[in-house]
Amino acid sequence: MPDPSIVLVSETHAEQLLDSFDRYAREYDLRVARSCGEALELTEGIRAGGGTVALFVSDSRLPDAQILQAFGLWRAVVPTARRMIAAHFDHFIADAPGLRAGMAKGKYDAYLLMPRGTRDEEFHNAVTDLLSDWGSTVADPEVVSVKIVSPVRDALTMAIRDYLDRMGMASRVYEPDSDGGKYVRAMFSPDATYPLVYAHNRNPVQPTSVRDVAASVFGVPEDFVVEDVVDVAVVGGGPAGLAAAVYAASEGLSVVVVEAEAIGGQAGTSSMIRNYLGFPRGISGMRLAQRARNQALRFGTQFFTGWEVTSLEPGGDDKPHVLRSDGGEVRARAVVISTGVAYRKLGVDSVEDLTGNGVYYGSAMTAAREMEGYDVVVVGGGNSAGQAAIHLSRYARSVTIMVRRPDLASTMSQYLVSEIDHNPAISVQPCAEIAEGGGDGRLQWLDVRDTTTGEVSRRSAEGLFLLLGAEPHCDWLPDSVARDDRGFVLTGRDVPKADWTDGLPPDNLATTVPGVFAASDIRSGSMKRVASASGEGASVVPLVHTFLTLGE
Repeated sequence: MPDPSIVLVSETHAEQLLDSFDRYAREYDLRVARSCGEALELTEGIRAGGGTVALFVSDSRLPDAQILQAFGLWRAVVPTARRMIAAHFDHFIADAPGLRAGMAKGKYDAYLLMPRGTRDEEFHNAVTDLLSDWGSTVADPEVVSVKIVSPVRDALTMAIRDYLDRMGMASRVYEPDSDGGKYVRAMFSPDATYPLVYAHNRNPVQPTSVRDVAASVFGVPEDFVVEDVVDVAVVGGGPAGLAAAVYAASEGLSVVVVEAEAIGGQAGTSSMIRNYLGFPRGISGMRLAQRARNQALRFGTQFFTGWEVTSLEPGGDDKPHVLRSDGGEVRARAVVISTGVAYRKLGVDSVEDLTGNGVYYGSAMTAAREMEGYDVVVVGGGNSAGQAAIHLSRYARSVTIMVRRPDLASTMSQYLVSEIDHNPAISVQPCAEIAEGGGDGRLQWLDVRDTTTGEVSRRSAEGLFLLLGAEPHCDWLPDSVARDDRGFVLTGRDVPKADWTDGLPPDNLATTVPGVFAASDIRSGSMKRVASASGEGASVVPLVHTFLTLGE
């Protein structure tokens, strides 16, 4: 396969752009065009030759098309390519006001000043960010950490790859008779069943669940030397749990994080978060989570992924709290509950039976790559649904966002609504719900009910992504941890007055059990946003400090 291409487009500064991108020539095929039409013809030729384009870099002014129109034409040929404007110094300030709105609507990814000399590292930092983002979403990365061998893309194979993607571990699925497949198969007995998984410097496994892969790669609690009693055990590795781990560990506390799935939680499945403070070009949920995890590791945090906490035994009288899972137990002086929430089930049996075979809960970034050329439906009106639809539009023939409300405005951030409005591959179907679904072994059709008339119509759909809202899963908590009527954990002044001490409520993020705190989505009344979750995770650390100090 030919190297991926970077297409540089400028009528008058093409040589300057080419010089600036010379450092990428070893691993990317640099192509130059002087107009929109020439770039379009060049791109079609690259695709016809079996290649692809990783990045379009264009001057802000072209001789034959307005730049945003040009991006639309190029995007139609290569939807997965990232798009950057490198405006010349003479036009950078003048062109910015008219073009920045297009970036907010998702028409391109970055607006930068064209380099005027060598070693413009701020410029190249943006370039490598975009190329890294592109590389994490290609179907088959060239350099992999984990090899998966399977003759079919069944539910387990896709779930394993989705877990690895969310953990930031590049993986690839190999056919059994391919060179990579034969290499891995030789490690197993001839009668081994698929999928087979091999991670470098780890023992090969024949998994029956994602947990088996997690244990192979990251181990289980009993495999590690955990202090007799740690200062803080964090249950849940989403934004709140990661923030709590970073701040607690950086202040010298011993911290263990136990995560049932992949680090990042639901936020880790977001293809692009554009409104998180400090990331003007946006950042994927996976990258945000992995950067936070690396920060926590730097300060000494221990992580155990793939292990669901099954019970909490509250401590007291100098006894620690005990968290139990199938992989072992962790004893801690304080516990932070940041497990987040799960997506609510659709409740249509015919659709539930196809989960993993065209039907997915969450954005399932891995499954998105399998949707090329398909008609896809996303059910949900929140930010996660909008981000999933935008990501899917890079692969699918069409994406329909289906909601029961009349529109998206009341439940989705405006920047996402605008981006969806300007994406020709995405449509919105209001006042609609799924009635039935089916197909031959995988999803092929959906019956859709109009919620205003009751009329049911059938449509084709090879992919259904369900992002239906929050549902707490904290049955593992003891009854002494008070919850509201929906099952969310009560903290602070929301705690019933009968559980207050000396007429005073617990601290804002403290539960009814001393030394047990709750942060983010699992907490009753919390704001369901990544930034607020991170804030609560950071805010809980001073409360933990105070509790630990009083207990000394």
